[in-house]
Amino acid sequence: MRKVPVGQSADGALGGERVVAPGSAARLLVAVTARALRGDDCGDLGHPGPLSRFTGAPEPVRRAAAARAAGRAALTPAEVADVDLERVAGWFVGQYPARRWPGVVFGSPHGAAAHLAVALGVPWLPAGFEVAAHWSRGAVDRPDAALDHGAALAGRLLAGNARVHVRQVHCPASRGASAGALVSLALRWRALPAAYARFLVEGLEPGAPVLLLHDARTWPVRDDGTGHSFQVGSPASGLDPVDFHPDAHALRQVLRSTGGDGTRWAPPDVTSPAAFAENGVESGFEHDAREWGGRHGHRLHRIVVPQPDALSAATADLYRRWLRRAGKTGDRLVVECGRLLDPWQVVRAGLVPYWCENATRRRVQGVEWWLAGSEPFSSVDVLPEPPGVRSPAVAGLPQWLAVAGFGRRRRALDRGSARGYPVAAVATRRATEVLRNQPYDLPVPPPLGMAEALATLRDAGAHQGLLVS
Repeated sequence: MRKVPVGQSADGALGGERVVAPGSAARLLVAVTARALRGDDCGDLGHPGPLSRFTGAPEPVRRAAAARAAGRAALTPAEVADVDLERVAGWFVGQYPARRWPGVVFGSPHGAAAHLAVALGVPWLPAGFEVAAHWSRGAVDRPDAALDHGAALAGRLLAGNARVHVRQVHCPASRGASAGALVSLALRWRALPAAYARFLVEGLEPGAPVLLLHDARTWPVRDDGTGHSFQVGSPASGLDPVDFHPDAHALRQVLRSTGGDGTRWAPPDVTSPAAFAENGVESGFEHDAREWGGRHGHRLHRIVVPQPDALSAATADLYRRWLRRAGKTGDRLVVECGRLLDPWQVVRAGLVPYWCENATRRRVQGVEWWLAGSEPFSSVDVLPEPPGVRSPAVAGLPQWLAVAGFGRRRRALDRGSARGYPVAAVATRRATEVLRNQPYDLPVPPPLGMAEALATLRDAGAHQGLLVS
C-alpha cells in the first residue's frame, strides 16, 4: 500500500492541513470556533515546538533554530503550484458539524470574531488565509529579493487559481528570523468559493443572516496589477510604515535582533500608499456574498473594523451584557492574546473575553484604555502570548501586569506565558490549561440573535469607529 504524505489526499492533491500555514490566524480561528460549537475546548491544539528548548540560548542559535523550524513547515515551490483553493475552502467548512445554522460570520481574522460567532451559535469562516513557502537563499534584510522570489511563486499559484489575490508580506518586525527563510503569502478570495456557497445552501436555516467582518487597516503596497502585491512591514508589527524606511532607528533595531544588516535594506517602490493591508477583504468576495444572499433570502450585514481594539472592546461589552441578561455577574475578565484563546472555556466559565491581536504596546494600550473607561471587573486574568521576536514595539511584562492590576479582587498574569517572554514559544493549549482552573458557571446562556448582537455592537463600538450595517 502506498503511503500518503501528511496533508495530502490519496489522489496526490494537497489538503488544507498542509496548505494553510501552521499557527496562522485563519487556521486557528476556524479550529477554536468549531470546537466551541461542538462543546469542546482547545486542549488538543498546538504543542510547544522545538523552539521551546532554545528560550535561554544565545540569540544567533535561537534565530537559526527559528529559521529551520519555519522552513520545515513551509511549502516547496512545486507544492505551491499544486495548491487548490477550492479544496482549502472545503477543508475549512468540513471542520463544522453538518447541521442547520442560524447564521454565519465571514471575513478578516480576529479573535473577537470567534467569540462573537460562538455567542451567536454560528460558524466563522475566513475570506482568505496564509501560506508559507520556502525561500532557500533568503535574507531577512533583502525585501527586494523577497519580492522577486514571491512573485515567481505567486505566478505558479495563480496559474491554477484565478479567483484569488496574493498579498506577499515581508515583515521581520512581526515574523523575526523566519522572514529570511520563507515568504508569507496572504491569499484572499476574489469571489465566494464554491465550497462556501454549498455550505451556505445546505447549512443555513431559511432567512438566516450573514455577517461579514472587514479589517479596514491600510498599508503602503506595491501592486503591478498581476494578481500579486507586496508590502514591507505590517500593521500587526506595532510599527508605522515610516519605521520600515532604511534610515529608521526602529528598523535598525529589528534587523539587529534578527541577524540582518540595515545597509542591505532596499524596499521596492510603492504604487499605492494606502491599500487595504493583508487581512482586508477583497471587494469581489463581498460582492459575491451579498449577491448570493440576495438570491437566496439571506441578508448580509457588514462590520468595518478600523483597528482590532474596536471589535475586541465591543465584543467584550456584548459578552458582559449577554452574561448579565442570563443572570450571571459578567464581572470576570480574561485578556487573551494572539493564539492564546479558548472560546469554549470562556463561555463554560461565564467570562468576559477581550482579545489582543498580539503583544505590541499599541494593542496592550487598547485594552488599558478600554478597562479605564469600563465598569470595574472583580477579577482580571491576563494571557500574554510571547511574540517570539525582540522588537521596540513589543510590550514589556510591566505593561501586562498593569492590565491585570485593573482587577478589584483577583489580578493574575499567567506565569507560564510570561516565562521566557518575549522569545518563548507557548502553545494554544496553554490558554485552555489556565482557563480550566476557572470555576464552572453553567448553564451557558442561550445564543444571541443576530439583530440583538448587531445593535449591541453598534452601540458599544460607535465611539471607537466600528461601522455596523
